[in-house]
Amino acid sequence: MSMAMPTSLRALAPHTLRPYYPLGTSVTARPSPPRVVPGPPRRRGVALAASAAARPSDAEWLERLPEKKKPLYTHSLPGIEAWLRSIGFAQSREDRAVWVAETPLWHARLSLDVTDLHIRYLKSGPGNLEKDMERRFSYALSREDIENAILGGP
Repeated sequence: MSMAMPTSLRALAPHTLRPYYPLGTSVTARPSPPRVVPGPPRRRGVALAASAAARPSDAEWLERLPEKKKPLYTHSLPGIEAWLRSIGFAQSREDRAVWVAETPLWHARLSLDVTDLHIRYLKSGPGNLEKDMERRFSYALSREDIENAILGGP
């Protein structure tokens, strides 16, 4: 038994029930795709300046941070970035996920990986490290615990 709609009922069916075009219909009978009408040219520089002015500052992001006992995964990325700047890290220009800190006792590279936060204390910095030292922290740890572990150094 065929489940196709009889021709006499096809004309009565709403357009949404007719997603296919039976053989034998001409191409001109099919609806054409909607035309895209270009709008006025965008002024990108002005839009970027306006969005930068509307963007919250680090102080505002730090105020919005969840309490320090909460897991890091509950923090927004702009909040984490503001927090890292507040504890002395600077964002790399080459890789936006890499952060660098130089203290009198150690130098470190921190990266915000997909699954964890990775920090490498560099032997090339001050201190007496024989080789680079790496640590990984889960985003499930609290911001307070991660901060204490990072700032504690190698």
